[in-house]
Amino acid sequence: MYVDPATFAVERDRVLYGEWFCVGRLSDLGLHEPRRVAVVDVVGESVLVTSDEQGALHAAYNVCRHRGSQLFMAEPGAEPTCAAAGSLRCPYHSWTYGLDGSLLRAPHADLEETDRPAFALKPVAVDEWAGFVFVHLGTPATTLAEAVARPTLTLANYAMGDLVSGLRFTYEVAANYKVVAENYNECYHCGPVHPELTRLVPAFGAGGTDIDWDNGVPHREGAWTFTMTGTTTRAPLPALDEAEQTRHKGELVHPNLMLSASADHVAAFVLLPQSVDRTRIECLLLFHSSAVADPGFDPSDAGDLWDLVNKQDWAICESVQRGMSSRSYTHGWFAPMEDDSADIRRWLLPRLDGEAGGFEAQVQGAVAPRPPESSDD
Repeated sequence: MYVDPATFAVERDRVLYGEWFCVGRLSDLGLHEPRRVAVVDVVGESVLVTSDEQGALHAAYNVCRHRGSQLFMAEPGAEPTCAAAGSLRCPYHSWTYGLDGSLLRAPHADLEETDRPAFALKPVAVDEWAGFVFVHLGTPATTLAEAVARPTLTLANYAMGDLVSGLRFTYEVAANYKVVAENYNECYHCGPVHPELTRLVPAFGAGGTDIDWDNGVPHREGAWTFTMTGTTTRAPLPALDEAEQTRHKGELVHPNLMLSASADHVAAFVLLPQSVDRTRIECLLLFHSSAVADPGFDPSDAGDLWDLVNKQDWAICESVQRGMSSRSYTHGWFAPMEDDSADIRRWLLPRLDGEAGGFEAQVQGAVAPRPPESSDD
């Protein structure tokens, strides 16, 4: 499940293509304005996301219906690109499509008007939540709103749709995306891996036990946000309640969006799997637009801490990936305090529809069992 390319291919087809997948921020992709097109990669599939004349979102595979040329040339795994567009023209034979994917012109093809709908671009489901764009390459069984119901509730006061990117980090991590998500979803590792972070949030040093995650995690005395000093000259986000002005919240939106909310900013991590053992990670620090517009805006106090913590995480994740690739490794064992990190298996395995075989039984036996009692032998 973590190291085998063939198993990853099944997971990609059934899960990553079969769930709402975050491709980035609406504004960063240029889609907050009408008549725009963004070319994004979804685990090797090139997808066009457009905003039409009225600003409505559409998405389609980046494949011309004539002879299969890409409308916009993009290698697998390519980083997103965006451009202004009034229509979408194939560079091979000039078949031209509307921003909604409909076929507008097919030179010398002698197509009847009634034939044109059959040659529209192959559509992809698309939706927006809190300023993030999601696509779905299958037939959605749930709406995006249903998929993000929990963070919609717990992070409502952060008004993420109104925030803008103030700083971006891009990382290439030699680990399976599930290793990264599981690491994010537990704090058993925080004491050994993140000494600077645990000085800022002492509860993390205790392994994350007895923490009220729904209401947020308190900082040390005198600190109230995720920066190198625990403070900043930026004001708290305007709609936060009293607890959120001094506490930290986090959410994981399966399969590929991690959110870490501080009083003055939100760190968003978009996981972009490249292969079974490679993940590109876009870390976006989101701030209130008024803070970014300030001539003195300097996000480095938050950026320095996040870059430090991120690199600590990615290094240990890469170590886990190398260890899992050892011939000696079978499967892990979860202590009670890290039980939440098994969530990705509980989420993932039913969606594989039995493809995981006997691994599901192994997982159930690996999640927080009691250590074997000593015998008299």
